[in-house]
Amino acid sequence: MLLNLQGIYKSYGGTIEVPVLKNISFQVAEGEYVAIMGPSGSGKTTLMNIIGCLDRCTEGTYELDGTDISRISENELSEVRLKKIGFVFQTFELLPSETAIENVALPLVYAGISKAEREKAAVEALTKVGLGDRINFKPNQLSGGQKQRVAIARAIANRPKVLIADEPTGNLDPAKSDEIMDLLEEINQRYGTTVVMVTHDITLVNKYRKRTIVLEQGHIVADRSEGGYVRHD
Repeated sequence: MLLNLQGIYKSYGGTIEVPVLKNISFQVAEGEYVAIMGPSGSGKTTLMNIIGCLDRCTEGTYELDGTDISRISENELSEVRLKKIGFVFQTFELLPSETAIENVALPLVYAGISKAEREKAAVEALTKVGLGDRINFKPNQLSGGQKQRVAIARAIANRPKVLIADEPTGNLDPAKSDEIMDLLEEINQRYGTTVVMVTHDITLVNKYRKRTIVLEQGHIVADRSEGGYVRHD
């Protein structure tokens, strides 16, 4: 199992702890596509941060591709994040002064990959997302949908095990949202990349009919496959 979360709790605070996640348990198989939904304050962003190795749980165990994340050092955690996880954010997070190819290649610098290999991987990733003819364009020369495609190319350039998409259509109109959802679907189906998407857009989730984990007040209240909701007791 690629992702295995068991009995995850997360609290914040000092003297008075505020529980955010409460007894979260689920698994995600390699090549699966999962949406995480919930109202504001439900804990979905905190859960995404734990899955993406940006934060650690207070209690419980989280295994990513066989590695027990709760037992490794910060340096090892950074290595896992760098090599096995790709991130796509709602706000694109592109450097305005850099071209598309430079933005995509940037994370590969930290991975210690040579310049020639970085450029090759960046061109390949941009081609995969349909921007092979825009590699030298800067963000201000691209539409919102194209900027998100660059962000997705950056996320997949290192061929991660898991692609985490945080509200990837949040800043896009419906037509562009469909394009990005189709692209994530293609990356999942054609390349076998596991996709975990955090979203509040139930219309998109229903349209694309993916497994959906629903959070409320830090608990999983439903785990929906294509066939309908499976309630958690």
